[in-house]
Amino acid sequence: MELRRKEGESVSGFLYRFNKKMQQGGVLREAKKRRFKSRPASRLKRKLSALHRNQKNREREVAKKLVII
Repeated sequence: MELRRKEGESVSGFLYRFNKKMQQGGVLREAKKRRFKSRPASRLKRKLSALHRNQKNREREVAKKLVII
């Protein structure tokens, strides 16, 4: 991605335009995603984690309905 400063454009205006292009292009998001490489979790571990997460969400919803929280 290449941007050039327009004639008469201020530095702050250019930075604003540059940051907007980076966000729209997904460059920053991709860089943050690739910053740390994690080992792939096993299929069973992912499944157990998802089950645990769903159970906690259900408990939270029940508590909310009972006005405990």
